[in-house]
Amino acid sequence: MLKVVSNTTPIISLLKLNQLDLLKQLYKQIHIPFAVYHEIEAGKTKGFYKDLSKVDWIKITEIKDKKAVKYFLGLDSGEAEAIILASEINADLIILDEKLGRFHTKNAELKSTGTIGILIKAKSDGLKTELKPLLNK
Repeated sequence: MLKVVSNTTPIISLLKLNQLDLLKQLYKQIHIPFAVYHEIEAGKTKGFYKDLSKVDWIKITEIKDKKAVKYFLGLDSGEAEAIILASEINADLIILDEKLGRFHTKNAELKSTGTIGILIKAKSDGLKTELKPLLNK
């Protein structure tokens, strides 16, 4: 099983599209750091909200090197912790959309994709027949 870490934005985007289960179908399990979990929890009043602590295939994990967050200038805590967690668990893939975050993942020699990459993979794997309606949303 691949080790996959996600940042907040892709999860929120997939929740808004009602497509979060694509992550389970594609990767079986994903890891998120506590900072990502807390960012999702901050949106409890949103119509798309889902308590990720009750999703059995999402593993909420505490990063070991909390001091490393301060070295990721310009990133919010969720992005920084996602990159740190991906490095700590030697992840096969990190999912994030932000340009600066991708710059840092490249420097950390991590393979990355984003929300659109997930949708494209879902189509190529036969999980989705049409992407245009999802991309338009």
